[in-house]
Amino acid sequence: MTRAMTEQPTRKTLPRLDESLLTHLPPFSRLEKRQIRTILDQASSRRYEAGVAVFNEGDSAERFYMLLDGYVRVVRITPTGEQVTALHIPAGQLLGIAKAIGRETYPATAMTATESIVLSWPTSLWDTFVAEYDGFATETYKTLGHRVGEMNTRIVELATQQVEQRVANAILRLINQTGRKVEGGIEIDFPITRQDLSELTATTLHTVSRLLSGWEKRGLVESKRKRIKVCDPHALVVLSQG
Repeated sequence: MTRAMTEQPTRKTLPRLDESLLTHLPPFSRLEKRQIRTILDQASSRRYEAGVAVFNEGDSAERFYMLLDGYVRVVRITPTGEQVTALHIPAGQLLGIAKAIGRETYPATAMTATESIVLSWPTSLWDTFVAEYDGFATETYKTLGHRVGEMNTRIVELATQQVEQRVANAILRLINQTGRKVEGGIEIDFPITRQDLSELTATTLHTVSRLLSGWEKRGLVESKRKRIKVCDPHALVVLSQG
């Protein structure tokens, strides 16, 4: 297990937050301002540095979380102690929602990919949120459904696609979720390494490096300093389809 997962994360308590931070987020978008004030008054707010665990796999699920800003990697630990990135979660989504899948412990570790701002509430409030706040349950289970769908898609890819297709599809998913327009293309809006891509696609670091180097020579992507920019999205789509 990595050192970052065993240490307590660096956290800073934030000042009182304004209701406008939640009004546009789907789990809370149907609520009145007074309801959002009540929700915020029951929340703890923290700023996390990049590369630390918000919570760890196997820990008691005592809280659930809303990522206000930043990006989080969902990481699983293999029986041999290796970490595997399963998902990336962008700002505006709930995480650590073990209660929604009937678990008392977290099924994975949430690692910050960038400096992040996170709200959290005691899990004892989960049933109250579901019962009293319109839209909270439906949006939460919709988010959960999207994540299960993404995992199922990746399972199908592993069973049916060549490595080049899998890597292309992984990059396309990331720019669809978190891409931002920059000069010359679309960049994944958080630091991502070739090792991260190898974990997402169940292949080796060597293979991912070889593919990215080849695509760079062809002008499809640029990869440097933990940043990946897609210069020719259409060509990558063609590759993803084999």
